[in-house]
Amino acid sequence: MTDNHTRSTAYHTVHSADGATVVTLRGEIDVLAAPALRPALDTVASGPEPDLVLDLRAVSFIDCSGLGMLCRTRNRIRSRHGRLRLIAPDDAFLRLLRRTGLDGAFELSRTPPRPTALAALPCAG
Repeated sequence: MTDNHTRSTAYHTVHSADGATVVTLRGEIDVLAAPALRPALDTVASGPEPDLVLDLRAVSFIDCSGLGMLCRTRNRIRSRHGRLRLIAPDDAFLRLLRRTGLDGAFELSRTPPRPTALAALPCAG
């Protein structure tokens, strides 16, 4: 067995779709990655009545730190009378939410919202 310890490779992208801010998370959301993602999520959750969609389809792993980050984001958005939706088509993630008692804590969907006409336009230049 080799000692191959690598850092998590989580990253995110942000765009607008159907009136919501969509943050696509990728990679591993664990004790190393969650603190780095927290400021970006705080920023998009900081306005009045935020409408945030977290697309988790490309997340390969999530631990209790990642779940804590999701709960923190949910609490921040709820305190501002906003909406948080998780895009999670993976049955393993849904089982994880059930086993941790968080299955009723989030609005879940298996598909992302449609891109707005502006977001779908190619970038000029």
